[in-house]
Amino acid sequence: MSASRVITWDVSASRGVETAWVELGGGVMRARGRAVGTVPEPYWVSYELETAEGFVTRRLSVTVETQTQDRALDLRHDGHGRWTAGGEPLPDVDGALDCDLGLCPLTNTMPVLRHGLHRTPGEREFLMAWVSVPDLAVRPSLQTYTHLGPGRVRYASGDFRSDLEVDGEGYVVEYPSLARRLTAR
Repeated sequence: MSASRVITWDVSASRGVETAWVELGGGVMRARGRAVGTVPEPYWVSYELETAEGFVTRRLSVTVETQTQDRALDLRHDGHGRWTAGGEPLPDVDGALDCDLGLCPLTNTMPVLRHGLHRTPGEREFLMAWVSVPDLAVRPSLQTYTHLGPGRVRYASGDFRSDLEVDGEGYVVEYPSLARRLTAR
């Protein structure tokens, strides 16, 4: 790994905050993060994310604590398009390259970096293994990322659209209606 970062976001969508410790280099990303939110209910999230070459998700391990329940998810991609959660097949997300952890601006980084959408023109549609928070349900999500200019990428899924500001490394700086980075480079 060539570059380590610690990034903190004010996550307005959850009325909370998230910090991620990220290592990035050689087309691979490893991260661990912690978040606290109050919407839809107070919760703590801890996660570990590993990608293979090309920023393709290999594993996302997540735990969530709420007042009434603790949950855990071990989401794995086999490198051939198939996913499992806790060892059980998830055929609805087969073919997806990425996970998208709900309310987590870090997971927008992988598709942006893979295709250089923060630097060069293009538009790409992705099937994502979307993980909702705090229940950790995994669902398929079609998402489109469009280069708008240097450091500007439009994210779209269904009727939702947001124009993201990302830094030169592809990390979210501003995600209107979701999060804003608190830490400087």
